Amino acid sequence: MGGRQRVPLIAAAAVTALLALYLWLVAGRAVALIRTGEPVGIVLGIAFGVLPLLVLALVVREWLLAIDVQRMADTLADRGELPVDDLPRSPGGRIDRAAAVAAFDAARTEAETAAADDWGTWYRLAFAYEAAGDKRRARAALRTASRIHRGRV
Repeated sequence: MGGRQRVPLIAAAAVTALLALYLWLVAGRAVALIRTGEPVGIVLGIAFGVLPLLVLALVVREWLLAIDVQRMADTLADRGELPVDDLPRSPGGRIDRAAAVAAFDAARTEAETAAADDWGTWYRLAFAYEAAGDKRRARAALRTASRIHRGRV
């Protein structure tokens, strides 16, 4: 992994570490509120105690997805099937919408005709969604690819 590729990973790890510190402080305050013995303090303490657990679960979920997406990318690269971003762009770097839609249509057709356990198609569909500007569906397709991939590995 080159230096430029490590920067996002280091940034994500740093933000996660800061979030962990924040959650630790919030959890400490939650315990202090519960120990007051006052009904309002107990209710607030429980509420503040649940929040860090929820955030922790969401962060772990995102890290697990990121790790699996990287594994899928490595596998596809080894097979020579990794999607290539060769869509035409404007001078400002924006993807040409017509080209993105055409690429998306091809990826959607591939996903509709692929076997149910073909995670690679869902991976490619996710990147087609991304290029077409639909980030919500791109993430959903990546999650589907990850679920299928983990079932096969």
